Amino acid sequence: MSRRDRTDVLADLLARVRYEVLPTAKVVDDASASLPVGATVTVTASPAKGLGATLETAELLAGAGFDVVPHLAARMIAGPGELAEIAARLREAGISKVFVPSGDATAQAGAYASALQVLEDLAVAGNPFAEVGVTGYPESHPSIEDDLTIQAMWDKRRHATQIVSNLTFDPAVLAAWVRRVRARGVDLPILVGLPGPVERVKLLRMASKIGVGESARFLAKNGGLFARMAAPGGYDPLRFLDRAAATLGRADMNVAGLHLFTFNQVAETERWRIAELARLQDAPPRRRARARVGAPKQSAS
Repeated sequence: MSRRDRTDVLADLLARVRYEVLPTAKVVDDASASLPVGATVTVTASPAKGLGATLETAELLAGAGFDVVPHLAARMIAGPGELAEIAARLREAGISKVFVPSGDATAQAGAYASALQVLEDLAVAGNPFAEVGVTGYPESHPSIEDDLTIQAMWDKRRHATQIVSNLTFDPAVLAAWVRRVRARGVDLPILVGLPGPVERVKLLRMASKIGVGESARFLAKNGGLFARMAAPGGYDPLRFLDRAAATLGRADMNVAGLHLFTFNQVAETERWRIAELARLQDAPPRRRARARVGAPKQSAS
């Protein structure tokens, strides 16, 4: 792939994004002040805060004009009755898209141990949501065997409308995973999970806010995040995408855009995106090869 083609791929990805936030007190105001009206915002489910915080934040964001995608963590839902109540509540708020992970809760709240069980009950209920996302794992899950995550994706493909990739900091691993997903016959659109240029100190502070036990799990799963951000010349979101662009830009890979992990640094993430998108779109061809992160539309869910 030529340098110019890679630049076009990067610009296209940065123009088709959604933003993941945690359900905290300030995040609705921060999103309203920083993101374009109608932007797609996903709201995580925190065992420390409970699913109610996710739903309330989702409702507030929807009321503020955003296209909202709440995370319905399976292990935090008591059973079909609560699932039906959640679906009705979200429909009342005008929310028609959800993301269904298994969740990080150490003990399940009731009937659901896996995302697949929730997806199957949603199907029985008549598929109340227009779009349903599920997780993909480019790297090994800390507590689930690889063969199980592979089988789970195959099983969930019948009920989902898209896949969101989990964190990875190795572009070769991401590219190889996308190709393997397609080789297995799973053709759902993929949104690439990507952390923005998050400050390490703020990220540590955010990890502490989501609860001690949950923070420990977060660190166990994402320890490489801190090491790379602390290292000089470490993680660079644009460089990461550039190195995977040859695969991500292929039409047969069906990569639908980016899922930006903001860690609630919404303003910083959006400033970075706008600056890099402008640089990629406006830089003369000879200088595009030197475009890198140096400054401080969207997809379906």
